[in-house]
Amino acid sequence: MATVQLLDIVTEADRAAVMGLRVKPEQDRFVESVEGSLREAVVEARACPRMWSVHDDDQVVGFVMISDGIPPERLAEDGDLIGPYYLWRLLIDERYQRRGFGTAALDRVVEYLRTRPNADALLTSAGQGEGGPQPFYERYGFVPTGEMKFGEVVLRLDLSSGASKSR
Repeated sequence: MATVQLLDIVTEADRAAVMGLRVKPEQDRFVESVEGSLREAVVEARACPRMWSVHDDDQVVGFVMISDGIPPERLAEDGDLIGPYYLWRLLIDERYQRRGFGTAALDRVVEYLRTRPNADALLTSAGQGEGGPQPFYERYGFVPTGEMKFGEVVLRLDLSSGASKSR
């Protein structure tokens, strides 16, 4: 079982450390690049982005970005937002996939969210097709909500009862 640490991305050095992360070519259509994610976080600041690098000891193995507590009134006014807590990006570098780092990173995100106000669920969305991330999320404990957003299936992880399938 992999263990990881999430470190806030705040400095240019932090940003540089995650810029070289890449998914497998067949996953490109499902996961935005780190560079694109960092740009999107600036453009979509209303979504309360929080970003971390995923570390296995001293090695950067991935990148995570969430919406971290979007205010209820903003959610009510803005139909483009999902939240208040939304897993925006989970990217594990192709060299480190299938070693448990994605699950371990989600475990750390869930631990963090359990310290946050009104964090009873984590939402995400997943593109459809061969090689898509939905089966991974469902194995973790996310369930489809029946909604579609941005052309993707919206999934929900219940945090209120300790229901995630942390491994």
